[in-house]
Amino acid sequence: MAQARILGWKLDAADRAALLERFPPRYAETVADHVTHGRADEAPAVPDASHAVAIGRADDGAGVEALVVALAGASARWDGSRYHIAWSLGRGREARESNDVIARCGWAPVEGSPRVGLERAEWP
Repeated sequence: MAQARILGWKLDAADRAALLERFPPRYAETVADHVTHGRADEAPAVPDASHAVAIGRADDGAGVEALVVALAGASARWDGSRYHIAWSLGRGREARESNDVIARCGWAPVEGSPRVGLERAEWP
């Protein structure tokens, strides 16, 4: 059985570096590389991401940190979750836990809404 294709965006390298400097990862494993839209076989059309900004930071205090991202002013994703970047992980934690952390713990706004350069991508 073929693995489902995932739609989303990869972070622009220069913007990633600037964001990592501004928001130093709190946990040992830095992820900080993409924003997921959803599975290609389930998700609606991918929205425009030319005006993406970081608007918040979530951290469960136990090893999952994420940046909440707004695309054209909205962070709500079509499936009820939030657009985000899994930022850093502690031992034994996984990037896919970011959605649950944002939903359970909420997120704190960040000042200045820094730009998040995104390039459309698909991956297995």
